[in-house]
Amino acid sequence: MTESAVIRVLIAEDEHLMRTGLRMMLQTQEDLVIVGEAADGREAVHLAQRHRPDLVLMDVRMPDLDGIAATAEICRSTAAKVLVLTTFEVDEYVFSAVRAGASGFLLKRTPPEVLLDGIRAVAAGDAMLGPSVTRRLLTEFARAVPGQPDPQVRRRIDRLTDREREVLTLLARGRSNAEISAALHVGEATTKTHVKHVLEKLELRDRIHAVVFAFDHGLVRPGGA
Repeated sequence: MTESAVIRVLIAEDEHLMRTGLRMMLQTQEDLVIVGEAADGREAVHLAQRHRPDLVLMDVRMPDLDGIAATAEICRSTAAKVLVLTTFEVDEYVFSAVRAGASGFLLKRTPPEVLLDGIRAVAAGDAMLGPSVTRRLLTEFARAVPGQPDPQVRRRIDRLTDREREVLTLLARGRSNAEISAALHVGEATTKTHVKHVLEKLELRDRIHAVVFAFDHGLVRPGGA
């Protein structure tokens, strides 16, 4: 997605006032278009499958179907990215949302400019998590016991070059593009290309899911540098 592209957004929020506030904020942005509004998770899934938005702003606590379950269904059935919004910074929600396929997690009290930047970042393929959330997320995944990749996953892993494996390891340590470039002594444009190839070859949505993938399949060691 180019910077000038219009981002089609679906709002999923059960509180009317919050939903109205999000709509009013998004409507002030020329590059953001609201394609639908859902008041519960099941409606969010239906509208996402119908309108195929680029991004879904997803509340966690909603009636009928909660935001985590709705995120999982949307990520299974559409190419939409999901940015989760919630009132409380609860680890369980972060981990569950990422496992379900979410690409970002922000608090509802986040300043409007940060939320708008987050929407654009997630729509462009980046992950959107606060630094403290990212650190806890990495710690949690590092505790998990990795499984053995099945043959299909192993074939995807085997497609990576040695340099792409290095990039994946650094991604899994939460390194930014600038930090990866410094560690590998390459330019940031080269790093971005490597990250893009890693995601494509592993068939992953974004950087945060590269982290999950690396830890799940034992491609990085807990506690490593």
